[in-house]
Amino acid sequence: MEVLVCIKRVPLSGGRFVLTDDSTEIDTKRLGFTVSPHEETAVEVAVRLIEAHGGSSTVLTLGVPESEEQMREAMAIGIDRGILLETDGAEWDGQATAAAIADAVRADGTAFDLILFGNESADAAGSQVGVRVAHLLGRPVLTGLKGLSVADGRLRGERPIAGGREVFEVPLPAVASVKDGVAIPRYPSVPGRIRAKKKPIERSTPARPPSRLEKVSFTLPAETGKRATVLGNGPEAADAVVDVFRKIGAI
Repeated sequence: MEVLVCIKRVPLSGGRFVLTDDSTEIDTKRLGFTVSPHEETAVEVAVRLIEAHGGSSTVLTLGVPESEEQMREAMAIGIDRGILLETDGAEWDGQATAAAIADAVRADGTAFDLILFGNESADAAGSQVGVRVAHLLGRPVLTGLKGLSVADGRLRGERPIAGGREVFEVPLPAVASVKDGVAIPRYPSVPGRIRAKKKPIERSTPARPPSRLEKVSFTLPAETGKRATVLGNGPEAADAVVDVFRKIGAI
């Protein structure tokens, strides 16, 4: 079995976001980077499928050269090789991203049985690249999956709905996007990180087509602010603490 999993380098969401002077980009100079939780799950699913069925796995990303860091993390838990589509850091829209991925799949020549995506990235949250890739490659696609299995040349996907679940089956080769919870991502081991450094990454630089979307500006949400009330010092504050507990129903 051949599995391709696509990931995206995104800023750590726990940091404080600062915009560039023209408010059209996020200033990433002081931010750390990771991959989205859904994509971490997709990597784990890819590794488990190869462990169960044999074959090989590939991780692909479209991004800056530093995206190799996130690819090596995927390799450290078991992905066999990587494909890095290098960019200059400018954001690609969903249509252009899907076209670059589809071109890379065709150029690679591997007959991927399954192409996996996270359901949406943690930054843009467009939820459209996987569907667009499936359309360009002429493959069936299942999205928003919380359960996934492969047997007898078919992909089975499960998606929760109110009061139950939806179950789909499509023939391979196929495309699927998963949500976190399908599988718990494992942590890379030290031997895994050492092996990851030796695994191959093929690099290419796709041409960025003109965007069909116009970005006007980003706006940060208003800060709510925080405040603290000093109830007192020492034993004299005991009555005030009891009053607070009564107000919140703790006593």
